[in-house]
Amino acid sequence: MFNKTIFGKQQFKFMLLNLLAFTVIFTIFSFIIFGQVQNTLYSHADEELKLFKEKLTDDVNVGTDMRPQPGKGNQDPPLTDQNRDNPNPRIVVIHWDEAGNMVNEGDMGSLFYENYLSDYQLDKTKIDEITMTSIDDSYHFRYLLFENPNNQDGVAYTQLLINVDAEQIIIANFVKLVTICSVIFIILSISASFLLSKKMMKPIIQSWNKQAEFVENASHELRTPLTIIQNKLELLLRAPQERIADKFENIALSLSETRRLSKLTSDLLTLARADSAETELTFNTFEFDEFVQKVCAPYQEIAESQQKHLWLNLNCLVSITADETRLHQLFVILLDNALKYTGDNDSIGVKTYMEDQRVVIEVSDTGIGIKEENMQYIFERFYREDRARSRETGGVGLGLSIAQWIVEKHRGAIKVTKNENKGTNFIIKLPK
Repeated sequence: MFNKTIFGKQQFKFMLLNLLAFTVIFTIFSFIIFGQVQNTLYSHADEELKLFKEKLTDDVNVGTDMRPQPGKGNQDPPLTDQNRDNPNPRIVVIHWDEAGNMVNEGDMGSLFYENYLSDYQLDKTKIDEITMTSIDDSYHFRYLLFENPNNQDGVAYTQLLINVDAEQIIIANFVKLVTICSVIFIILSISASFLLSKKMMKPIIQSWNKQAEFVENASHELRTPLTIIQNKLELLLRAPQERIADKFENIALSLSETRRLSKLTSDLLTLARADSAETELTFNTFEFDEFVQKVCAPYQEIAESQQKHLWLNLNCLVSITADETRLHQLFVILLDNALKYTGDNDSIGVKTYMEDQRVVIEVSDTGIGIKEENMQYIFERFYREDRARSRETGGVGLGLSIAQWIVEKHRGAIKVTKNENKGTNFIIKLPK
C-alpha cells in the first residue's frame, strides 16, 4: 500500500512535467505560427504603403503637386503618367498642416469625411513608421505618416491609410481556431501525459520489484550459511575439551559454508557493480582457441576424476579482442554448471567456430537438462529450476546472470537450447 502511494505520487509528478512540456512547446509553436500569419497578411499592405510613399516623394522631388486635383477623388495616386494608369483604390491620402488640421477634407467627399474622419486626430509620435489604427472602432487601417519637407501648399504631413479589415477577419478566425485547437490539445495532452507517465513508471516499478526480490533472495541465501556456521560453532563451544578429529564434520561443514558464503558475496558484488556500471572491462588481443584450451585443461582432469568426458572441438584460429579475465570467468561458470548437472559417463563438449565474422562458442552437456518452459528464466538472478538439487550442488542462481552480463559487455549474445540427445547447449556469439 505504501509503495502504491509513492508510485502514484511519482506518476502524478511525471504527468505534470509531461503536460508542462507539451504546453510550453504548443504555446511557443502557436506564437510562432500566429506571428508568421500576421506578418504575412500585413506584409503586402505595408509594401503598398511604402511604394505609394516612394511615388509621392518622387513627385515632390520633381515639383509635382502632392494634393489631389479637384474632381479626381481623395484616393488618386500622385500625378505621374504611370500612377494615372495604375491607381491604388485601397489607399486613402490625408494631408495635414503644421497645426494638425486636415487640409484635403473637401476632396474626400462630405459623407466619408463626416462619418469617419471628422473626429480623427493627427498623431505625430510615430513618423515614418507603419502603425495600426482603427476608425470608428469598426474599421482597421495600417497607416504611414511622413513629413513634407517642402511644406508645399501648407501640407506639413502626409498620411497614407490602407484598409486591412479582411486581414483582421482572417486573424480573428485564426485566433478562434488556435483557441479551439488549444482546448483539444489540452485534453489530448492530459491523456498523453497520463499514458506517458504510466509508461515511464513501468520500468521504475519493475526495477523496484526486482531490487526488493534481489534483497530478499540475497538475505535468504546469506542467512542459510551463516545459520549453519553459527550452529556448528556453538556445538564446538559446548565441548571445548573434545579433539579436532572428533569434531571434524562440524569444522568441515563450517568451512564449506564459509567458502559458499565467500563465493556468494563475490557474485553479489559483481552484479551490484554491473548494475551501477562501475566495472570496466580491460580489453586485450589474444589467440582464442589457445585461450580456450588453457581454460578447459583443468576441467578435463576434473571430469575424468568424476567419470565424465570433456571433449574439445576448436576451429576458431583467430585473434580476439576481449577481457581475458571475464571470459575466463564465463567459461568457469558454464563448465561448473555442466559438471554439476551431469552424471557418471555423461559428456561435456566445448566447440568453437566462426560464423558471420563472429566467434561462436558452444558449451553442451548430456546431463539432466532444463525444461523448455523454464529456459526463458534461467538468466534471472537467483532463479533455480530445482531448488533442492541446487542446494546440494551449492548453486544460488547467480552464475548465469553474471555470464549474461559478461557476454553483453562484450557486445555479444548468449542463448540456451536443448541438446540433440539430452542435456543443454549454451551458444555464445562474440565480435572479434
